[in-house]
Amino acid sequence: MSQVLVLNCGSSSVKWRRYDGDRALDHGTVERVGEPGGGPADHATAVRQILDGLDLNGLAAVGHRVVHGGRKFSDPVLVDDAVLAAIRDLVPLAPLHNPANLAGVEVARAALPDIPQVAVFDTAFHHTLPEAVATYAIDRDVAERYDIRRYGFHGTSHAYVSRRTAELLGRPYDELNTITLHLGNGASACAVANGRSVATSMGMSPLQGLVMGTRSGDLDPTVIFHLRREGGLSVDEIDDLLNHRSGLLGLTGVNDMREVLQRRAAGDPAATLAFDVYCRRITGYVGAYYALLGRVDAIAFTAGVGEHAAPVRAAALAGLERLGISVDDTRNDGEGDRVISPDEAEVSVCVIRTDEEREIARQTRDVVEGN
Repeated sequence: MSQVLVLNCGSSSVKWRRYDGDRALDHGTVERVGEPGGGPADHATAVRQILDGLDLNGLAAVGHRVVHGGRKFSDPVLVDDAVLAAIRDLVPLAPLHNPANLAGVEVARAALPDIPQVAVFDTAFHHTLPEAVATYAIDRDVAERYDIRRYGFHGTSHAYVSRRTAELLGRPYDELNTITLHLGNGASACAVANGRSVATSMGMSPLQGLVMGTRSGDLDPTVIFHLRREGGLSVDEIDDLLNHRSGLLGLTGVNDMREVLQRRAAGDPAATLAFDVYCRRITGYVGAYYALLGRVDAIAFTAGVGEHAAPVRAAALAGLERLGISVDDTRNDGEGDRVISPDEAEVSVCVIRTDEEREIARQTRDVVEGN
């Protein structure tokens, strides 16, 4: 097949990229969707603008990022009316993202009725989680009634990065045990055993797990009850606090790790504490996943912080030398996809530039060529 267009509709933006085979042709981003001040009124308008501005001759398929596939979607699928209805039913599990994803699919289907549309789900890579990992220890009937379980997110990134790590090391993907660390404004860890996700830090929503730009990550649930009973905060106010006013932002007033690092270097105690909290959370997950996997061949850092913040990589893995994990300072300060551990290290530590759009394009081709 020839060209694949990837549409990635976020909560307030639409990213697009077009591929010819594995080669990226062009790309762009429409920002401030639905925000006052000149952005497109909604995601449907933004996608129409993108499609109107492209020469679509030679287009063979459109791949769409869909954040939440629930229990139903364990693989990418060709979109039809039934698939759209199922994604719509999952909106309560991803109210900020699935509606935007749906808008992109609906506009593209209407504008390109003869072009196959493929939905690629962030959660699908984690469908291989063992039940003992995916299950929360609450009343079974309640959990079943309200679809409460660990779903995991960033699946396209973890899939791409774990596969790319195997390529970089010249190892068979299905024989490698890897811990992937997607550290961006959203952050998650994943244990990948022989090409299959067996543990991941995000849970029913992207709030669980690592410390993030504005999200708290792991938290004693009693904090929520305490804020409600003693602080008088509403459910929506607590939701906003934990998702939008916590993490690095809550600890320092900024959600950008670059600024946190600058303040830390200048001796700011709040930034120093935030850095330590952030890195120790990562260390804890690396240790837990090492124990779970039994053998770790590689650890891969990716996304904005993971790819560019050398101090975070060094601090997150400090003290793990007895597990065969160490970082070479000179290699850590480099650029591009690379191994940053010493040659003699038992565990290869890598930096990999994630490419979720390329992964979506690959999965889209596989679906269309298989039908």
